[in-house]
Amino acid sequence: MREQQDLFSRTALGVFRLNGQFLAVAEELAKPGGLTAAWWQVLGAVLREPLPVAGIARAMGITRQSVQRIADLLVRRGLAEYVPNPAHRRAKLLRPTDEGLAAVRRISPGHADVAARLADALGEEEFARTVQVLERLSGALSGMDTEQPVTEP
Repeated sequence: MREQQDLFSRTALGVFRLNGQFLAVAEELAKPGGLTAAWWQVLGAVLREPLPVAGIARAMGITRQSVQRIADLLVRRGLAEYVPNPAHRRAKLLRPTDEGLAAVRRISPGHADVAARLADALGEEEFARTVQVLERLSGALSGMDTEQPVTEP
């Protein structure tokens, strides 16, 4: 039991550290596009298809309110726009504008460089396995009922 708690704690601390490292790298990568890491995150969520704010929040694991604030800012700056949602009248879809797509394209060379450096450092197979483990961990946490009452031994 104690060993499991230690593993959980070490995992959490490692993920918190990784989060900080990824945010620092993302802030640097986003600069050539005139973006912040948070703006890039929201724009990146809608590159393949327009999504409602709630869908972006779910996909990114962040609050709907913070996505709404960033989405509104992106729209005001001309980097994204709201379009009608055929599935829901009030929940408009967010999509990047041509200017938003251009900003993300300016990030691509730095993004490719960091990805290549990570692949070199880890090796292609280990890099892919790392992604799989993180995706499994996220899925396991999403599937857990964290509302269960805590019981004392």
